[in-house]
Amino acid sequence: MIGVMTMTGAPLKTAATPKGILDLEFANTVTKTTIVTTAWAQGPVDNTRAAKINTYLDFIFLVFYASFLFFTCKKIARNSKGAFIKAGMLIAKGALFAGFLDILENIGMLLTLSGHSSGTIALFTTTCSVVKWGLALLAVMYCLVGLIYLLSQQKLRSLLA
Repeated sequence: MIGVMTMTGAPLKTAATPKGILDLEFANTVTKTTIVTTAWAQGPVDNTRAAKINTYLDFIFLVFYASFLFFTCKKIARNSKGAFIKAGMLIAKGALFAGFLDILENIGMLLTLSGHSSGTIALFTTTCSVVKWGLALLAVMYCLVGLIYLLSQQKLRSLLA
């Protein structure tokens, strides 16, 4: 899915939007969303359709990453000790919440891409995006630290069994 998302999002990287779809995710005002959508609409090809396709595909991608992070954090937590267990279970739930926020973010972006831009939608979309990225990165960090922890505790064999 990462490859598909990268491929479908490639036309969204322009001089005005060097980060592609991320420029829309973090456009927290109508002025900023207008800059992004105008950049995609101008040129030899209207890339608004590509942005919509990329956003629709993200509905599939979010199921995969949220599920992966949820189950990985839970598995690491179950094979850990002490506070690392509670943290892992909480972070696992946070990974699922990140997926839910991604759904809301996608809805906000699709509204904007369909010409229903407003300050409220822009700020809502950006807020969902910022919190989603924070939760997802926290889960990734927990997984990395957790794997190091399990390796140091010689529990990786039981984790993979």
